[in-house]
Amino acid sequence: MSHPLDRPVWASLTTRQKPLSQGDDRARRFSAEYGSFAAAADVSPECLAALADLPRDAAGLFLVEAEERPVPPGMAVGFQAQCCQFLADDVAAHEPDFEVLTLGDADAPEMLELALMTRPGPFSTATHRLGRFIGVREGGRLVAMAGERMQPDGFCEVSGVCTHPDHRGRGYAKILSSIVGRRILARGEIPFLHAYETNAGAIRLYEDLGFRLRATLTVTILQPA
Repeated sequence: MSHPLDRPVWASLTTRQKPLSQGDDRARRFSAEYGSFAAAADVSPECLAALADLPRDAAGLFLVEAEERPVPPGMAVGFQAQCCQFLADDVAAHEPDFEVLTLGDADAPEMLELALMTRPGPFSTATHRLGRFIGVREGGRLVAMAGERMQPDGFCEVSGVCTHPDHRGRGYAKILSSIVGRRILARGEIPFLHAYETNAGAIRLYEDLGFRLRATLTVTILQPA
């Protein structure tokens, strides 16, 4: 039997986050305001056609799969890369020497701006509502954040980890990731996360926190052909 994290998007959109999705039992995606992740139930022609028929925004449809999937009719691969999937049974504690703020709707425009600048992964106008987000401000400006995204039953993804380029090297990413991961563990779930296999700095950071490699997955962005 496959592990739910082999297909984290499908596992999320068919369990706890199903109310946040569009589609049916053949294919689903997060509603556009939450992000661009999508998945088909299987590789049957019916399910691939349903995936191709899902509403699309300019970002395309993002697939995250342990096994490469066939390209649906009428679509083409706009981008493809390998990413490392990590999970943790324990996360090292790192106490902040700065104020950590809870982020919400009032911070959404700045969160989106920071995500678009630093590109931690697909981020849209309501991505911050997928889970709890925290952040750091300097001079009143949001300069770092981290939060939660996909949530298959029993798991929760640490995501949206990013720091403004002018404020790196201060430990914000490590400390915020530690706080988010430990909160997930405290409520009885297993934290997991993704990093492109070429992002050596992020991988080293997550390994230092206690995350271990579980699998290598393929990220594919589908665009209209």
